[in-house]
Amino acid sequence: MSFSQEVKDELVSKLPSARHCQIAELTALICTIGKIEIDHERKLKITFDSEHNAVLKKCAWLLDKLFGFSRIDNSKQAYKVLETVKLLYLVESVLRRKRKVVDEKDLIWDGLVLQQSCCKRAFLRGLFLATGSVNNPEKAYHLEMVFLSENFAEGVCSLLKDMQLEGKVVQRKKYYVVYIKDGSMIVDFLNNIGAPLSLMEMENIRILKDVRNGINRRVNCETANIHKTVSAARKQIEDIELIERTIGIKKLPDNLRQMAQLRLDEPDATLQELGEMLNPPVTKSGVNHRLRKISQIAADLSEKS
Repeated sequence: MSFSQEVKDELVSKLPSARHCQIAELTALICTIGKIEIDHERKLKITFDSEHNAVLKKCAWLLDKLFGFSRIDNSKQAYKVLETVKLLYLVESVLRRKRKVVDEKDLIWDGLVLQQSCCKRAFLRGLFLATGSVNNPEKAYHLEMVFLSENFAEGVCSLLKDMQLEGKVVQRKKYYVVYIKDGSMIVDFLNNIGAPLSLMEMENIRILKDVRNGINRRVNCETANIHKTVSAARKQIEDIELIERTIGIKKLPDNLRQMAQLRLDEPDATLQELGEMLNPPVTKSGVNHRLRKISQIAADLSEKS
């Protein structure tokens, strides 16, 4: 099972107790995967079409909870709910202007449905159940919701902004995709829509990835330092051997001769270790200064030859 499916399975079990939150979540589902028809008998037929049976069951539960009666037919991978038209003003308004909701973003955000912060979270939960997906955090941080209307997508971004989340919109063929790519924001989004178990799973993965990345960075840094130290030591030994072949290291001043002999004896030692071996001990910068002088002497001898 994908991580995205795990999140949706958890959200399906999140059943809001407040009626206004139930209406907000149902509205989000109707606006995205719902189809509304009213027949000649003034009966309302709402068809929800989703490949996730659990999402369809959530739609049916909300309708049953709000209206008290529903009949379900799942013969075509969609739940068809036939309702007698005794609708509350609120739900009737939402359904009547459903087409405008898709075309004009202001209509859905005007307080009719999104009364309180809890309603906004319920609305986002419905949107994610209907059109959302989230990548396995082991591979990449990416959450998205897909809509037919650019205005509606922009409205969702404004709603996310109210929750201190940054969503961006990109067009993909005929669809408009609201996406979040920041790992911490995806965690906050899951928290807002009521998926604490998925949130904890993602946080654990993020922590492990951060630890692994930190270890890899340190290993890479240490490896680079080791290569740098080895390369520098090899060059120093080559310079000392050149001096030995030409004038001999005994001709060097005492401090440089002592340094050159110690480097030949301890080819793998660091500058600090070399300084501690000298008598009297010398600082790391002092060792580096002496080795640079030796390298300059070797360079001068090489030019003369």
